[in-house]
Amino acid sequence: MKLVFLALLALQPPFGHSVSRVTAAQLPYSWHRGCPVAPAQLRRVRLSYWGFDRRAHTGALVVNVSAVGDVVRVFRRFYAARFPLRRMRPIDAYQGKDERSLEHDNTTGFNCRYAVAPGPKRWSVHAYGLAIDVDPVENPYVEGGRVHPRAGRAFLDRSHVRPGMAVWGGTLVRAFAAVGWRWGGRWTSAPDYQHFSRTGG
Repeated sequence: MKLVFLALLALQPPFGHSVSRVTAAQLPYSWHRGCPVAPAQLRRVRLSYWGFDRRAHTGALVVNVSAVGDVVRVFRRFYAARFPLRRMRPIDAYQGKDERSLEHDNTTGFNCRYAVAPGPKRWSVHAYGLAIDVDPVENPYVEGGRVHPRAGRAFLDRSHVRPGMAVWGGTLVRAFAAVGWRWGGRWTSAPDYQHFSRTGG
């Protein structure tokens, strides 16, 4: 059995990542003048990940330059554990529209938008590049009876754990906790199971 495991490990493509600068032209929908961070404060991080098809893929996130190290460490842990992601594309692939990205079960980071929450209008932590939404269908945001995305209704029973779900003690929550990021699933009034952020907001 040990020899089989070692053979499979040897066949596994190694985790890879690369980091590049971004310009305003590369963020036509997710950034605009007046955003709390400039493109110079952001980076595109290409990362290996395992899909629900059990194959290795490469995706990309745009995050704050200060978060790059945390993100690489977290996604390295996902890869080692073969935690599945549906897809991982910057929000500009969806014209900056959060709901479209959620519906496609897309894992994403930076988007210069306001928080989807009651109270005074304020920037989302995503607008700073310091938050990531992971597998949003498997990990929906529940806001006042509304479920984002709608397909996430199938995953409201959090006791029925399935691949891609964020649960206490699971790979997803532990990986982010190891770098000091906090989980929106802990919010009692409007749990946001997909949301992880450096600030806790």
